[in-house]
Amino acid sequence: MKFGGKNVLITGASRGIGAEIAKYLANEGLKVWINYRSNSTLADELQNQIQSAGKEAAVLGFDVTDEKAFIDGIKTIIDSDGELSYLVNNAGITNDKLAMRMSVEDFQKVIDANLTSTFIGCREALKVMSKKRFGAVVNVASVVAQMGNMGQANYVASKGGVVAMTKTFALEGAARNIRFNSVTPGFIQTDMTANLNEKVKDAMMERIPLKRFAKAQEVASAVAFLLSDEASYITGESLKVNGGLYM
Repeated sequence: MKFGGKNVLITGASRGIGAEIAKYLANEGLKVWINYRSNSTLADELQNQIQSAGKEAAVLGFDVTDEKAFIDGIKTIIDSDGELSYLVNNAGITNDKLAMRMSVEDFQKVIDANLTSTFIGCREALKVMSKKRFGAVVNVASVVAQMGNMGQANYVASKGGVVAMTKTFALEGAARNIRFNSVTPGFIQTDMTANLNEKVKDAMMERIPLKRFAKAQEVASAVAFLLSDEASYITGESLKVNGGLYM
């Protein structure tokens, strides 16, 4: 893939999908800024892994729900590299329970972590990328934003908001040549899903036409495509990476 920019900030990048996105984009030649909130050890290990492969990586710790910390983090990148070319808003949390048992605090905490943080990132990226009239943002949402899921009213609302909000940022960024897209992953092959009961896994896979979970690398490649020059005429879209679970 071709990239007109030189660096990328990935929030929540110390593990899981975020770490795979970081490795993928580093291999594509971008300098990756690995954001983490609390586990500096994992972030440092990922940085060492990327650098050992001869690629560029830096670690940047801050809580994405802290507006000032997010703004300061982007300023650190600008001071170092002179620009922020790409942003991947990946950080997020879950706090599952049935809606009738969910408190407003349970709801709001997930909204703040998943939706409000993405708004802050998109807003600040639009500001700094406007100066060079170039950039791209990918927001990581979820298939449940499109199909709903029991016990996840807060998570579904947050990710549905991300998908919808991405379209507005795409409209506002278009005149400045800044693209905003989202991806909606389905079930991903992780340590958590690997430890599920076989009957539970079979039931989940029965719902997926491709009959398997996605690899985190498959989500990473979709994110990379949307950031790349190959997707230069794509903005405001939501790319489904769900094996046909929701069409």
